[in-house]
Amino acid sequence: MTVAANEPLGEQGTPRNLARPGHREPHAHAAPQPFTYPLQRAFVEPDWTRLPGYGGVSAADWESAQWQRAHSVKNLHELKEALGSHLSDALAADIARDMAERATMSMLVPPQMLNTMNVDDLSADPVRRYMIPAFSERDPEWPSHPYSERDSLHEAEMWAVEGLTHRYPTKVLAELVSTCPQYCGHCTRMDLVGNSTPLIAKYKFEIKQPDRHAMILDYLRKTPSVRDVVVSGGDIANLPIKRLEEFVMGLLAIENIRDIRLATKALMGLPQHFLQPDVQEGLERLGRTARSRGVSIAVHTHVNHANQVTPLVARATAQFFDWGYRDVRNQGVLLRGVNATANDLLELCFTLLDHAGILPYYFYQCDMIPMAEHWRTAVWEAQALQHAIMGYLPGFATPRIVCDVPFVGKRWVHQLEEYDRERGISYWSKNYRTGIESEDAQALSKRHEYYDPISTLPESGQAWWREHTKELAVSP
Repeated sequence: MTVAANEPLGEQGTPRNLARPGHREPHAHAAPQPFTYPLQRAFVEPDWTRLPGYGGVSAADWESAQWQRAHSVKNLHELKEALGSHLSDALAADIARDMAERATMSMLVPPQMLNTMNVDDLSADPVRRYMIPAFSERDPEWPSHPYSERDSLHEAEMWAVEGLTHRYPTKVLAELVSTCPQYCGHCTRMDLVGNSTPLIAKYKFEIKQPDRHAMILDYLRKTPSVRDVVVSGGDIANLPIKRLEEFVMGLLAIENIRDIRLATKALMGLPQHFLQPDVQEGLERLGRTARSRGVSIAVHTHVNHANQVTPLVARATAQFFDWGYRDVRNQGVLLRGVNATANDLLELCFTLLDHAGILPYYFYQCDMIPMAEHWRTAVWEAQALQHAIMGYLPGFATPRIVCDVPFVGKRWVHQLEEYDRERGISYWSKNYRTGIESEDAQALSKRHEYYDPISTLPESGQAWWREHTKELAVSP
Protein backbone atom coordinates (compact mmCIF):
# COMPACT_ATOMS: atom_id res chain seq x y z
CA MET A 1 0.00 0.00 0.00
CA THR A 2 1.43 3.38 -0.99
CA VAL A 3 1.01 6.22 1.49
CA ALA A 4 1.29 9.83 0.47
CA ALA A 5 4.20 11.59 2.14
CA ASN A 6 1.98 14.14 3.84
CA GLU A 7 -0.84 11.75 4.92
CA PRO A 8 -1.05 11.39 8.73
CA LEU A 9 -0.60 7.89 10.13
CA GLY A 10 -2.83 6.15 12.67
CA GLU A 11 -2.20 3.11 14.82
CA GLN A 12 0.47 0.68 13.56
CA GLY A 13 1.31 3.02 10.69
CA THR A 14 -2.12 2.72 9.02
CA PRO A 15 -3.30 5.86 7.22
CA ARG A 16 -5.66 7.61 9.61
CA ASN A 17 -8.59 7.64 7.15
CA LEU A 18 -8.46 3.82 7.04
CA ALA A 19 -8.00 3.21 10.75
CA ARG A 20 -10.83 1.73 12.83
CA PRO A 21 -13.01 4.54 14.23
CA GLY A 22 -12.67 5.18 17.93
CA HIS A 23 -15.44 5.14 20.52
CA ARG A 24 -18.36 7.43 19.66
CA GLU A 25 -20.43 8.84 22.48
CA PRO A 26 -24.10 9.38 21.35
CA HIS A 27 -25.21 12.89 22.14
CA ALA A 28 -28.12 13.68 19.79
CA HIS A 29 -31.59 14.05 21.25
CA ALA A 30 -34.99 15.45 20.32
CA ALA A 31 -34.70 19.22 20.23
CA PRO A 32 -37.30 21.98 20.42
CA GLN A 33 -38.57 22.75 16.92
CA PRO A 34 -40.58 25.53 15.28
CA PHE A 35 -43.33 22.93 14.77
CA THR A 36 -44.24 20.56 17.59
CA TYR A 37 -44.99 16.89 16.93
CA PRO A 38 -46.94 14.75 17.92
CA LEU A 39 -50.13 16.55 17.03
CA GLN A 40 -51.93 18.08 19.97
CA ARG A 41 -55.50 18.29 18.67
CA ALA A 42 -57.81 15.39 19.49
CA PHE A 43 -58.99 13.52 16.42
CA VAL A 44 -62.75 13.37 16.94
CA GLU A 45 -65.85 14.15 14.93
CA PRO A 46 -66.98 17.61 16.06
CA ASP A 47 -70.27 17.52 17.96
CA TRP A 48 -72.84 18.72 15.44
CA THR A 49 -75.51 19.04 18.12
CA ARG A 50 -73.69 22.14 19.43
CA LEU A 51 -75.04 23.95 16.35
CA PRO A 52 -78.58 25.27 16.84
CA GLY A 53 -79.79 23.96 13.49
CA TYR A 54 -78.59 20.40 14.13
CA GLY A 55 -79.33 19.96 17.84
CA GLY A 56 -81.75 17.07 17.33
CA VAL A 57 -80.04 15.34 14.42
CA SER A 58 -79.33 11.63 14.99
CA ALA A 59 -76.06 9.92 14.09
CA ALA A 60 -77.92 7.94 11.41
CA ASP A 61 -79.15 11.14 9.75
CA TRP A 62 -75.76 12.83 10.07
CA GLU A 63 -74.10 9.92 8.28
CA SER A 64 -76.71 9.95 5.50
CA ALA A 65 -75.56 11.53 2.25
CA GLN A 66 -79.17 12.24 1.34
CA TRP A 67 -79.73 14.12 4.61
CA GLN A 68 -76.48 16.07 4.18
CA ARG A 69 -77.36 17.15 0.65
CA ALA A 70 -80.93 18.08 1.60
CA HIS A 71 -79.70 20.26 4.46
CA SER A 72 -76.74 21.90 2.73
CA VAL A 73 -76.69 25.65 3.30
CA LYS A 74 -77.53 27.55 0.11
CA ASN A 75 -78.24 31.08 1.33
CA LEU A 76 -77.80 33.43 4.25
CA HIS A 77 -81.19 32.55 5.78
CA GLU A 78 -80.24 28.86 5.94
CA LEU A 79 -76.82 29.76 7.33
CA LYS A 80 -78.48 31.73 10.13
CA GLU A 81 -80.84 28.82 10.86
CA ALA A 82 -77.89 26.44 11.15
CA LEU A 83 -75.62 28.67 13.22
CA GLY A 84 -78.12 30.70 15.23
CA SER A 85 -76.52 33.30 17.49
CA HIS A 86 -73.03 32.10 16.55
CA LEU A 87 -73.47 34.11 13.34
CA SER A 88 -73.41 37.74 14.40
CA ASP A 89 -75.51 40.33 12.60
CA ALA A 90 -72.36 42.19 11.60
CA LEU A 91 -70.77 39.13 9.99
CA ALA A 92 -74.04 38.18 8.32
CA ALA A 93 -74.29 41.66 6.78
CA ASP A 94 -70.64 41.43 5.67
CA ILE A 95 -71.31 38.08 3.98
CA ALA A 96 -74.51 39.41 2.38
CA ARG A 97 -72.63 42.32 0.82
CA ASP A 98 -69.96 39.96 -0.48
CA MET A 99 -72.58 37.72 -2.10
CA ALA A 100 -74.08 40.75 -3.85
CA GLU A 101 -70.87 42.47 -4.97
CA ARG A 102 -67.85 40.16 -4.91
CA ALA A 103 -68.69 36.45 -4.87
CA THR A 104 -67.70 34.36 -7.88
CA MET A 105 -69.29 31.22 -6.39
CA SER A 106 -72.76 30.77 -4.94
CA MET A 107 -73.14 29.54 -1.38
CA LEU A 108 -73.32 25.77 -0.93
CA VAL A 109 -71.91 24.24 2.26
CA PRO A 110 -72.83 20.75 3.53
CA PRO A 111 -73.50 20.41 7.27
CA GLN A 112 -70.41 18.17 7.47
CA MET A 113 -68.18 21.06 6.43
CA LEU A 114 -70.06 23.64 8.48
CA ASN A 115 -69.45 21.44 11.51
CA THR A 116 -65.67 21.78 11.10
CA MET A 117 -65.84 25.56 11.68
CA ASN A 118 -65.05 27.17 15.02
CA VAL A 119 -68.45 28.71 15.61
CA ASP A 120 -67.19 30.58 18.67
CA ASP A 121 -65.02 32.73 16.41
CA LEU A 122 -66.49 32.59 12.92
CA SER A 123 -64.83 35.82 11.86
CA ALA A 124 -61.38 34.26 12.16
CA ASP A 125 -62.29 30.67 11.31
CA PRO A 126 -60.17 29.45 8.36
CA VAL A 127 -62.83 27.16 6.86
CA ARG A 128 -65.46 29.90 6.93
CA ARG A 129 -63.01 32.39 5.41
CA TYR A 130 -62.69 30.43 2.17
CA MET A 131 -66.09 28.73 2.01
CA ILE A 132 -68.20 31.74 3.01
CA PRO A 133 -66.10 34.87 2.41
CA ALA A 134 -67.04 38.31 3.72
CA PHE A 135 -66.77 41.60 1.85
CA SER A 136 -64.41 43.19 4.39
CA GLU A 137 -61.89 40.39 3.83
CA ARG A 138 -61.38 41.20 0.15
CA ASP A 139 -58.46 43.43 -0.79
CA PRO A 140 -59.95 46.97 -0.71
CA GLU A 141 -57.74 48.42 -3.46
CA TRP A 142 -57.06 45.33 -5.56
CA PRO A 143 -59.97 42.86 -5.11
CA SER A 144 -58.91 41.47 -8.52
CA HIS A 145 -55.50 41.61 -10.17
CA PRO A 146 -55.53 43.69 -13.39
CA TYR A 147 -54.58 40.52 -15.29
CA SER A 148 -57.03 38.18 -13.56
CA GLU A 149 -59.26 36.11 -15.85
CA ARG A 150 -62.41 34.05 -15.47
CA ASP A 151 -60.65 31.01 -16.92
CA SER A 152 -57.23 31.95 -15.60
CA LEU A 153 -55.52 28.76 -16.80
CA HIS A 154 -57.15 28.94 -20.25
CA GLU A 155 -58.42 25.39 -19.88
CA ALA A 156 -61.37 25.93 -22.22
CA GLU A 157 -59.01 27.21 -24.92
CA MET A 158 -57.33 23.81 -24.76
CA TRP A 159 -60.49 21.72 -25.02
CA ALA A 160 -60.00 18.91 -27.52
CA VAL A 161 -63.75 18.34 -27.22
CA GLU A 162 -66.07 20.19 -24.88
CA GLY A 163 -64.92 19.50 -21.33
CA LEU A 164 -61.65 17.72 -22.20
CA THR A 165 -58.56 19.87 -21.61
CA HIS A 166 -55.47 18.60 -23.44
CA ARG A 167 -52.81 20.76 -21.83
CA TYR A 168 -49.88 18.42 -21.15
CA PRO A 169 -48.18 15.99 -23.57
CA THR A 170 -49.40 12.76 -21.94
CA LYS A 171 -52.16 13.97 -19.59
CA VAL A 172 -55.69 15.29 -19.98
CA LEU A 173 -58.39 16.68 -17.72
CA ALA A 174 -61.93 15.36 -18.22
CA GLU A 175 -64.60 17.65 -16.76
CA LEU A 176 -67.55 15.31 -16.56
CA VAL A 177 -69.91 17.54 -14.63
CA SER A 178 -70.07 21.25 -13.77
CA THR A 179 -71.46 21.04 -10.23
CA CYS A 180 -70.12 20.11 -6.77
CA PRO A 181 -71.61 19.18 -3.39
CA GLN A 182 -69.91 22.34 -2.05
CA TYR A 183 -68.70 25.56 -3.63
CA CYS A 184 -65.35 27.07 -2.63
CA GLY A 185 -64.80 30.80 -2.94
CA HIS A 186 -61.38 30.37 -4.60
CA CYS A 187 -62.52 27.85 -7.26
CA THR A 188 -60.19 27.91 -10.27
CA ARG A 189 -63.09 26.84 -12.52
CA MET A 190 -65.44 29.58 -11.34
CA ASP A 191 -66.03 30.32 -15.03
CA LEU A 192 -67.85 27.00 -15.46
CA VAL A 193 -68.68 25.45 -12.10
CA GLY A 194 -71.78 26.15 -10.05
CA ASN A 195 -74.62 28.63 -10.27
CA SER A 196 -74.30 32.14 -11.61
CA THR A 197 -73.80 34.94 -9.09
CA PRO A 198 -74.66 38.66 -9.39
CA LEU A 199 -71.07 39.17 -10.52
CA ILE A 200 -70.46 36.13 -12.75
CA ALA A 201 -72.72 34.51 -15.35
CA LYS A 202 -71.44 30.95 -15.70
CA TYR A 203 -70.71 29.06 -18.89
CA LYS A 204 -72.92 26.01 -19.36
CA PHE A 205 -71.95 22.90 -21.28
CA GLU A 206 -73.74 22.94 -24.63
CA ILE A 207 -73.44 19.26 -25.56
CA LYS A 208 -75.57 16.75 -23.71
CA GLN A 209 -73.68 14.86 -21.04
CA PRO A 210 -73.83 11.33 -22.58
CA ASP A 211 -72.65 12.70 -25.91
CA ARG A 212 -69.83 14.68 -24.31
CA HIS A 213 -68.62 11.64 -22.40
CA ALA A 214 -68.71 9.56 -25.58
CA MET A 215 -66.76 12.22 -27.48
CA ILE A 216 -64.11 12.33 -24.74
CA LEU A 217 -63.63 8.57 -24.85
CA ASP A 218 -63.50 8.62 -28.65
CA TYR A 219 -60.78 11.30 -28.62
CA LEU A 220 -58.70 9.27 -26.16
CA ARG A 221 -58.99 6.14 -28.30
CA LYS A 222 -57.60 8.13 -31.21
CA THR A 223 -54.80 9.77 -29.23
CA PRO A 224 -52.28 7.14 -28.09
CA SER A 225 -49.90 9.77 -26.65
CA VAL A 226 -52.31 10.24 -23.73
CA ARG A 227 -51.72 7.82 -20.85
CA ASP A 228 -53.09 9.75 -17.85
CA VAL A 229 -56.65 11.02 -17.29
CA VAL A 230 -57.84 13.19 -14.42
CA VAL A 231 -61.58 12.61 -14.04
CA SER A 232 -62.98 15.76 -12.52
CA GLY A 233 -65.51 18.51 -12.97
CA GLY A 234 -67.00 19.97 -10.80
CA ASP A 235 -66.84 16.97 -8.55
CA ILE A 236 -67.29 13.30 -9.43
CA ALA A 237 -69.50 12.97 -6.33
CA ASN A 238 -72.17 14.88 -8.26
CA LEU A 239 -72.20 12.33 -11.05
CA PRO A 240 -74.48 9.31 -10.50
CA ILE A 241 -72.28 6.35 -9.70
CA LYS A 242 -73.61 4.42 -12.70
CA ARG A 243 -72.53 7.21 -15.04
CA LEU A 244 -69.12 7.53 -13.35
CA GLU A 245 -68.55 3.79 -13.45
CA GLU A 246 -69.59 3.64 -17.10
CA PHE A 247 -67.14 6.40 -18.06
CA VAL A 248 -64.19 5.04 -16.08
CA MET A 249 -64.80 1.51 -17.36
CA GLY A 250 -64.62 3.09 -20.80
CA LEU A 251 -61.20 4.52 -19.89
CA LEU A 252 -60.04 1.14 -18.61
CA ALA A 253 -60.87 -0.37 -21.99
CA ILE A 254 -58.50 2.02 -23.80
CA GLU A 255 -55.07 0.40 -24.16
CA ASN A 256 -53.00 3.57 -23.85
CA ILE A 257 -54.61 4.75 -20.58
CA ARG A 258 -52.31 3.72 -17.73
CA ASP A 259 -53.22 6.18 -14.96
CA ILE A 260 -56.64 7.37 -13.82
CA ARG A 261 -57.19 9.94 -11.09
CA LEU A 262 -60.63 10.60 -9.64
CA ALA A 263 -60.88 14.15 -8.30
CA THR A 264 -63.28 14.90 -5.46
CA LYS A 265 -63.36 17.44 -2.67
CA ALA A 266 -66.45 15.64 -1.41
CA LEU A 267 -64.23 13.01 0.20
CA MET A 268 -63.69 15.73 2.81
CA GLY A 269 -66.79 17.91 2.36
CA LEU A 270 -69.33 15.10 2.05
CA PRO A 271 -67.64 11.81 3.07
CA GLN A 272 -71.13 10.36 3.58
CA HIS A 273 -71.43 10.10 -0.20
CA PHE A 274 -68.66 7.49 -0.28
CA LEU A 275 -70.28 5.47 2.48
CA GLN A 276 -73.43 4.71 0.45
CA PRO A 277 -73.66 1.02 -0.55
CA ASP A 278 -74.25 1.65 -4.27
CA VAL A 279 -71.36 4.12 -4.44
CA GLN A 280 -69.10 1.71 -2.55
CA GLU A 281 -69.99 -1.16 -4.87
CA GLY A 282 -69.34 0.89 -8.01
CA LEU A 283 -66.02 2.28 -6.79
CA GLU A 284 -64.90 -1.14 -5.63
CA ARG A 285 -65.58 -2.58 -9.10
CA LEU A 286 -63.49 0.19 -10.62
CA GLY A 287 -60.59 -0.43 -8.24
CA ARG A 288 -60.54 -4.18 -8.75
CA THR A 289 -60.94 -3.89 -12.53
CA ALA A 290 -58.10 -1.38 -12.74
CA ARG A 291 -55.81 -3.61 -10.71
CA SER A 292 -56.64 -6.66 -12.82
CA ARG A 293 -55.73 -4.71 -15.96
CA GLY A 294 -52.52 -3.24 -14.55
CA VAL A 295 -53.87 0.32 -14.56
CA SER A 296 -53.14 2.68 -11.69
CA ILE A 297 -56.25 4.30 -10.24
CA ALA A 298 -56.09 6.85 -7.44
CA VAL A 299 -58.24 9.46 -5.72
CA HIS A 300 -57.27 13.12 -5.48
CA THR A 301 -59.00 15.23 -2.88
CA HIS A 302 -58.78 18.86 -1.81
CA VAL A 303 -58.35 19.68 1.88
CA ASN A 304 -57.12 23.12 2.91
CA HIS A 305 -57.17 22.96 6.70
CA ALA A 306 -56.50 20.30 9.33
CA ASN A 307 -59.84 20.95 11.05
CA GLN A 308 -61.62 19.53 8.00
CA VAL A 309 -60.13 16.05 8.46
CA THR A 310 -62.44 14.05 10.75
CA PRO A 311 -63.00 10.36 11.55
CA LEU A 312 -65.75 10.20 8.92
CA VAL A 313 -63.24 11.40 6.32
CA ALA A 314 -60.77 8.75 7.49
CA ARG A 315 -63.45 6.05 7.30
CA ALA A 316 -64.44 7.01 3.77
CA THR A 317 -60.78 7.12 2.70
CA ALA A 318 -59.69 3.76 4.15
CA GLN A 319 -61.95 1.71 1.93
CA PHE A 320 -60.18 2.84 -1.27
CA PHE A 321 -57.06 0.97 -0.23
CA ASP A 322 -59.10 -2.19 0.33
CA TRP A 323 -60.52 -1.83 -3.17
CA GLY A 324 -57.15 -1.69 -4.94
CA TYR A 325 -56.69 2.06 -5.38
CA ARG A 326 -53.05 3.03 -5.53
CA ASP A 327 -53.32 6.11 -3.37
CA VAL A 328 -55.47 8.91 -1.99
CA ARG A 329 -53.64 12.22 -2.43
CA ASN A 330 -54.34 15.77 -1.35
CA GLN A 331 -54.07 18.80 -3.59
CA GLY A 332 -54.58 21.87 -1.44
CA VAL A 333 -54.43 25.55 -2.31
CA LEU A 334 -52.36 28.14 -0.46
CA LEU A 335 -54.83 30.66 0.92
CA ARG A 336 -53.84 33.64 3.02
CA GLY A 337 -55.81 33.65 6.26
CA VAL A 338 -56.49 29.93 5.92
CA ASN A 339 -53.29 27.89 5.69
CA ALA A 340 -50.44 30.10 4.44
CA THR A 341 -48.13 29.50 7.41
CA ALA A 342 -45.66 26.69 7.94
CA ASN A 343 -47.41 25.53 11.12
CA ASP A 344 -50.81 25.38 9.40
CA LEU A 345 -49.39 23.40 6.47
CA LEU A 346 -47.52 20.95 8.69
CA GLU A 347 -50.54 20.47 10.95
CA LEU A 348 -52.64 19.68 7.88
CA CYS A 349 -50.06 17.33 6.35
CA PHE A 350 -49.54 15.33 9.53
CA THR A 351 -53.29 15.15 10.16
CA LEU A 352 -53.84 13.82 6.64
CA LEU A 353 -51.06 11.25 7.00
CA ASP A 354 -51.53 10.11 10.58
CA HIS A 355 -55.30 10.04 10.81
CA ALA A 356 -56.62 9.48 7.29
CA GLY A 357 -53.80 7.88 5.29
CA ILE A 358 -54.04 10.69 2.72
CA LEU A 359 -50.77 11.62 1.02
CA PRO A 360 -49.91 15.35 0.91
CA TYR A 361 -49.18 15.92 -2.77
CA TYR A 362 -49.44 19.52 -3.97
CA PHE A 363 -50.20 22.93 -2.62
CA TYR A 364 -51.06 25.26 -5.45
CA GLN A 365 -50.76 28.99 -5.33
CA CYS A 366 -54.28 30.36 -5.63
CA ASP A 367 -54.99 31.06 -9.29
CA MET A 368 -55.43 34.53 -10.74
CA ILE A 369 -59.21 34.50 -10.91
CA PRO A 370 -61.30 37.61 -10.16
CA MET A 371 -61.78 38.60 -6.51
CA ALA A 372 -59.00 36.34 -5.23
CA GLU A 373 -56.26 38.82 -4.34
CA HIS A 374 -56.82 38.64 -0.58
CA TRP A 375 -56.18 34.88 -0.70
CA ARG A 376 -53.24 34.80 -3.10
CA THR A 377 -49.62 34.57 -1.99
CA ALA A 378 -46.56 35.96 -3.74
CA VAL A 379 -44.08 33.54 -5.29
CA TRP A 380 -41.44 34.53 -2.72
CA GLU A 381 -43.87 33.72 0.08
CA ALA A 382 -44.56 30.30 -1.44
CA GLN A 383 -40.83 29.68 -1.77
CA ALA A 384 -40.35 30.53 1.91
CA LEU A 385 -43.14 28.11 2.86
CA GLN A 386 -41.57 25.30 0.84
CA HIS A 387 -38.30 25.89 2.69
CA ALA A 388 -40.05 26.02 6.07
CA ILE A 389 -41.81 22.65 5.76
CA MET A 390 -38.79 20.69 4.53
CA GLY A 391 -37.32 18.06 6.85
CA TYR A 392 -40.39 17.36 8.97
CA LEU A 393 -42.28 14.95 6.73
CA PRO A 394 -41.00 11.88 4.88
CA GLY A 395 -39.70 12.90 1.49
CA PHE A 396 -42.49 11.03 -0.32
CA ALA A 397 -45.07 12.91 1.79
CA THR A 398 -43.55 16.37 1.61
CA PRO A 399 -45.92 18.34 -0.61
CA ARG A 400 -44.57 20.31 -3.52
CA ILE A 401 -45.68 23.91 -3.59
CA VAL A 402 -46.41 24.82 -7.19
CA CYS A 403 -47.38 27.76 -9.31
CA ASP A 404 -49.81 26.89 -12.09
CA VAL A 405 -48.58 29.30 -14.75
CA PRO A 406 -51.02 30.14 -17.57
CA PHE A 407 -50.01 28.42 -20.84
CA VAL A 408 -47.16 26.67 -19.00
CA GLY A 409 -48.63 24.41 -16.35
CA LYS A 410 -47.50 23.37 -12.89
CA ARG A 411 -44.02 24.51 -11.89
CA TRP A 412 -42.31 24.16 -8.53
CA VAL A 413 -42.12 27.65 -7.11
CA HIS A 414 -38.32 27.68 -7.36
CA GLN A 415 -38.35 26.92 -11.10
CA LEU A 416 -38.86 30.49 -12.27
CA GLU A 417 -36.25 31.88 -14.65
CA GLU A 418 -36.35 35.53 -13.60
CA TYR A 419 -38.13 37.47 -10.90
CA ASP A 420 -38.83 41.18 -10.68
CA ARG A 421 -39.59 41.43 -6.98
CA GLU A 422 -40.38 45.16 -7.14
CA ARG A 423 -43.22 44.71 -9.62
CA GLY A 424 -44.04 41.16 -8.59
CA ILE A 425 -43.57 39.68 -12.06
CA SER A 426 -41.99 36.25 -12.41
CA TYR A 427 -40.99 34.69 -15.73
CA TRP A 428 -41.37 31.01 -16.57
CA SER A 429 -40.52 28.71 -19.46
CA LYS A 430 -41.63 25.22 -20.46
CA ASN A 431 -40.39 22.15 -22.25
CA TYR A 432 -43.54 21.00 -24.09
CA ARG A 433 -46.35 22.38 -26.19
CA THR A 434 -49.90 22.68 -24.94
CA GLY A 435 -52.73 21.32 -27.05
CA ILE A 436 -53.07 24.59 -28.97
CA GLU A 437 -49.40 25.12 -29.88
CA SER A 438 -48.73 22.35 -32.38
CA GLU A 439 -48.02 24.90 -35.11
CA ASP A 440 -46.14 27.39 -32.95
CA ALA A 441 -42.43 27.12 -33.71
CA GLN A 442 -41.60 29.52 -30.86
CA ALA A 443 -43.64 27.73 -28.18
CA LEU A 444 -40.63 26.33 -26.34
CA SER A 445 -38.59 29.53 -26.40
CA LYS A 446 -41.24 31.91 -25.05
CA ARG A 447 -41.28 33.15 -21.50
CA HIS A 448 -44.58 33.47 -19.68
CA GLU A 449 -45.41 35.93 -16.92
CA TYR A 450 -47.05 35.37 -13.56
CA TYR A 451 -48.02 38.12 -11.16
CA ASP A 452 -47.78 38.45 -7.39
CA PRO A 453 -50.61 40.11 -5.47
CA ILE A 454 -49.98 43.84 -5.69
CA SER A 455 -50.51 44.31 -1.97
CA THR A 456 -47.37 42.21 -1.30
CA LEU A 457 -45.14 44.57 -3.30
CA PRO A 458 -43.04 47.45 -2.00
CA GLU A 459 -44.65 50.87 -2.34
CA SER A 460 -42.65 51.60 -5.50
CA GLY A 461 -44.06 48.46 -7.11
CA GLN A 462 -47.60 49.29 -6.06
CA ALA A 463 -47.20 52.80 -7.52
CA TRP A 464 -46.03 51.30 -10.81
CA TRP A 465 -49.14 49.11 -10.98
CA ARG A 466 -51.42 52.07 -10.28
CA GLU A 467 -49.95 53.86 -13.31
CA HIS A 468 -49.88 50.71 -15.43
CA THR A 469 -53.54 50.02 -14.65
CA LYS A 470 -54.43 53.48 -15.92
CA GLU A 471 -52.67 52.64 -19.18
CA LEU A 472 -54.57 49.38 -19.46
CA ALA A 473 -57.87 51.23 -18.96
CA VAL A 474 -57.27 53.53 -21.95
CA SER A 475 -55.63 50.99 -24.27
CA PRO A 476 -57.86 49.70 -27.13
